[in-house]
Amino acid sequence: MRGTQRSLARRAELIAIGRTLFADTSYDALSMDDIARQAHVAKGLIYYYFHSKRGYYLAIIEDSVADLVAFAAGGAALPPVDRVQRTIDGYLRYAEHNQAAFRTIVSGGVGFDAEVHAVRDGVREAIVATIAEGAYGRTAIAPLARMGLLSWVCSVEGATLDWIDRPGLSRETMRDLLVKTLGGALRAVGEMDPSHPAPSAACRGA
Repeated sequence: MRGTQRSLARRAELIAIGRTLFADTSYDALSMDDIARQAHVAKGLIYYYFHSKRGYYLAIIEDSVADLVAFAAGGAALPPVDRVQRTIDGYLRYAEHNQAAFRTIVSGGVGFDAEVHAVRDGVREAIVATIAEGAYGRTAIAPLARMGLLSWVCSVEGATLDWIDRPGLSRETMRDLLVKTLGGALRAVGEMDPSHPAPSAACRGA
C-alpha cells in the first residue's frame, strides 16, 4: 500500500511539473531529454509512468481537465441561475490561479494530436452541460441550443486567455461581463427555438 501511495504521489508530482513545462514551451519543442533535465529526474522514470512523451502530455491534459471541470461545475445544490454564475466564477477562478494548466487545456497542442483535441472538446462539452443544467434544468438540449452555448464557451476561452495574459479587469467584473454575454446567447437561442426560452433572470441581467 505504501509503495502504491508513493508511486501515485510521484506520478502526480511529474504531472504538476509537466503542466508548467508544456504551458511555457510547445510540445514539439520539448524533447524527453529536455523534460527530464528540467524536471530533475531520470528520463527512464517518465517512460516508466507514462510510456512516451505523448502519454505524458495526455496525462497532463486529462489531469488538468478533471480539475477544471470539477472546479467549475460545483454548487449543484444552488438555484439554477446562481449555479450558472458560480460556474462562470469557478472557471475564471481556476484560470486565474492555475494559469499554466489553463493554457495547456485551451491552447496546448491544438492541431497536432486528435486525442488531445478530443480531451479539450470534452471539457467544452462538460461546461456546456453545466450551463444547460443551470439555464434549462436539463443537459439534454436541442442542437441549436447546444451550438449557441458551445459558441459562447469558445468565446469565453479566448477572452479568459487574454484576461490572464493582460490583467486589467477584476474577476468579478469579468464574471459579470461573461454572465451578460451568456444572457445574450440564451436570448438568441430562445428567439430561434421557442422550446428553449431564456431564463427570465438571464434576460434581466443582460
